[in-house]
Amino acid sequence: MSAGSQEEAPGSGPTVLRILLGAQLRRLREAKAITREDAGWEIRASGSKISRMELGRVSFKERDVADLLTLYGVNDNDEREALLVLARQANNPGWWQQFSDILPGWFQSYLGLEAAASLLRTYEVQFVPGLLQTPDYARAVIMLGHAGVTPEEMDRRVELRRQRQQILDRPDAPQLWAVIDEAVLRRPIGGIDVMRAQIEFLIEAAKKPNVRLQIIPFHAGGHAAAGGPFAILRFPEPELPDVVYVEQLTSAIYLDKREDVDQYAMAMERVCIDAEPPNHTPEILGKLLHEVGRPA
Repeated sequence: MSAGSQEEAPGSGPTVLRILLGAQLRRLREAKAITREDAGWEIRASGSKISRMELGRVSFKERDVADLLTLYGVNDNDEREALLVLARQANNPGWWQQFSDILPGWFQSYLGLEAAASLLRTYEVQFVPGLLQTPDYARAVIMLGHAGVTPEEMDRRVELRRQRQQILDRPDAPQLWAVIDEAVLRRPIGGIDVMRAQIEFLIEAAKKPNVRLQIIPFHAGGHAAAGGPFAILRFPEPELPDVVYVEQLTSAIYLDKREDVDQYAMAMERVCIDAEPPNHTPEILGKLLHEVGRPA
């Protein structure tokens, strides 16, 4: 199935649909006091396979879902059909599948979460957030991480970023709250002209009603999240927990345990306090734009 023909609801995506279906199946299993091992035996699989299904980390075979629903005593035709439809939708490819040859699996998972989030909070210390990068800035960043990339692959990676950014202009666009260290904006990624255009783009982006942008100035000194960049994603479905995303060089960590999320949420609150308030951002960016390219 092509990305253009998928049957996803606006603001949803296969990643979150899998999580939702998995959570439903877990509740049904626990209500009948059935172990994961017994449920796994019913679908000719293991207890660990049931665990992965309930966490939304694998695709769903419709036959397996139907067998589990029977085991769990779900006999109402409407309820069964609703969950089977969810299983079919959860197996639809996300729009990013067309880029799967250049995307590691761990980042495809993030794109699924990003596409479904209602609030994205991100803290950056090295680069402008991907959702706010200009094409030329994105090219310069990609060159740093993928030396020797072909022109064709470069174009596809830039197009991937462009398609990601479309979520900010959807009718049900998420809120983006980005906190950026001043060093990010003084680091001449791609050269002076690229940085000037990037700062101008941020000035315009900050005017969007769903974008809140804060800058941590040098004079703030050390701050709460000095360990590195991270993002916290919140979803419109109340049964889904917030997820913390921490990207590493060759992988990423996803945290959804309450205590972990709370730690990162507190760190995010502190960097928001350390940063200049959002209404100061246009003035700060204007000064930076004036200074870019001037002799130190």
